[in-house]
Amino acid sequence: MARNVTVIRTTASSSNVPQPSPGLFDTGYARSYSGMLKGAEMLSLLIGFLCVRFSIWTDYSAYNYFEVVTVCFMILIFIFYVINVFRIYRMLTCISWPLAELLHYAICTFLLFIASIVAAVKSYTIAGLIVGSVFGFIATLLCVMDMWLSYKISFTAQSTGATL
Repeated sequence: MARNVTVIRTTASSSNVPQPSPGLFDTGYARSYSGMLKGAEMLSLLIGFLCVRFSIWTDYSAYNYFEVVTVCFMILIFIFYVINVFRIYRMLTCISWPLAELLHYAICTFLLFIASIVAAVKSYTIAGLIVGSVFGFIATLLCVMDMWLSYKISFTAQSTGATL
């Protein structure tokens, strides 16, 4: 004799917090604070890269460093975005993903801040280079915000014993 057991959730409809959708693709992540923050980071890094790339500049090493840093971190942020949207973190449980994001954003913030300072100092009043360095500073600020969010998720959840 087999018995069918069904679970009815009544709290999901009364809450304003979007519940994760079942399946492989998380549709609510793009609308979440972390998803929108990653999108804003990628957009500001792309704009900063394009502004510097299509400007006329004389100091090759300074702006080449800025281009490499912005493109590399834009790709890495996109990879973390894909990991969260497709819920790959559920399959790879050997990695602490919030801690990995925290370390990534700590390194990203430091290197991007240095690249933005170098780009701002060497801009020589060329508008495209100034705008590129401003978007580098904006991306640095967004990375600090995402680093703080990763810190809260990684260490606050551990200290309270909550599971994510």
